[in-house]
Amino acid sequence: MFRSKTPKSAGEPDGQDEHSELVQHLRSRAGSEHHLPRSPREAIRPKPVPLPPDDMSAHRHPLTMLLNGLISLVIFLFVVSGAIFFIAKQQFEAPGPLVQTRSVIVPRGEALSEISRRLEREGIINDATLFLAGVFLSKSGDKLKAGEYLFPEHASMRDVMDLLVEGKAILHKFTVPEGLTSEQIVERLKEDEILVGEVGEIPPEGALLPDTYKFTRGTERMAMIERMRSARDRALARIWERRDKNLPLKSPEELVTLASIVEKETGKADERPRVAAVFVNRLRKSMRLQSDPTIIYGLVGGKGTLGRPILQSELDKKTEYNTYQIDGLPPTPIANPGLAALEATASPSRTNDLYFVASGDGGHVFAATLAEHNENVARWRKISAEMKRMEDEAAKNGTSAAAAGATEAAKDAKATAAKDAKDEPPLPPLRLNLQKPGLR
Repeated sequence: MFRSKTPKSAGEPDGQDEHSELVQHLRSRAGSEHHLPRSPREAIRPKPVPLPPDDMSAHRHPLTMLLNGLISLVIFLFVVSGAIFFIAKQQFEAPGPLVQTRSVIVPRGEALSEISRRLEREGIINDATLFLAGVFLSKSGDKLKAGEYLFPEHASMRDVMDLLVEGKAILHKFTVPEGLTSEQIVERLKEDEILVGEVGEIPPEGALLPDTYKFTRGTERMAMIERMRSARDRALARIWERRDKNLPLKSPEELVTLASIVEKETGKADERPRVAAVFVNRLRKSMRLQSDPTIIYGLVGGKGTLGRPILQSELDKKTEYNTYQIDGLPPTPIANPGLAALEATASPSRTNDLYFVASGDGGHVFAATLAEHNENVARWRKISAEMKRMEDEAAKNGTSAAAAGATEAAKDAKATAAKDAKDEPPLPPLRLNLQKPGLR
């Protein structure tokens, strides 16, 4: 038997037509170049990425291509520059070629390029160009200082640059002993070969402060004189402000004049205040100072030394510096006193001493009365005579043993004279031909 098919209505779609429409819809979604997977494996297979069209570069704008090239060039140059800077910095800070400490003089006014070549020539650095570039990049070109420098072994270029920038040059010393005249100081300045320049007018006596001054090679001599004058002015102002207000001195200049006499009378630091007290006491009593160094200065001036004993005729001759013949102080200082002499004169010892005479041991014996002073003079006269006799005997024998014996004998003579001096009659004021004879 046959089942009869149900007739379709006119508006009902056919099944095969529905399948065709679905396939057409999927194909339209997948695109004309794709197809439906025929199996599950084909469905999960990744789709290939489409290649760019071959003529894509042809569509780039020329300005875009230029900018891309410039950017690439800048990046390249930056990388290269960084590498060069790194290598140069390593070399700039690396140990230098110097195998031992060495001094080099950098003249004043020398250009940076000349300094670089000088350092390379002297073996301090091994690359003048690199040193020049390093100093330039450090912005230190105008900070390098002239002078004489001591470079340590294996100093790097940075070490060398820092040394020149800081100005740590070799410092030399110039020592001015206390009691020199201004003329003697100028002569010493002229003899120093490290200093340069001429000295014009000799400074006034007492205007310079004896001391040790440090300076660099090439310093002007006049600059050294100005330093000494400035140092004295500062010291004098300070000392005058702290002086004993009862001093018979009217001005700082008078203080310097008296201090110069004290300086020339004794070289022992512990005696200066007492020697100053003797002169201050004499000024208060309107007594003449009677100081040998003033006579010598009146005879030779700034030369400093007479080279022989003072003659009686010179002692009696009235000059403006002969304090045996004039009242009060001489018109100017007779030397440049040191700081200790200035301080001792401004604050002398509180004594009644009016006299002193050499003791034979480099110092002096002080006295408040003439009678006591005469005893001291007699004692020294005996000591001096015995020492002279022993020295003549040692010179005659010509042996070192005799010279040594003379020294010991002189010491014994000194002790004997000191013991027996009280038995001697008082002597009148006596002028002794000694280097520092003291007062009568």
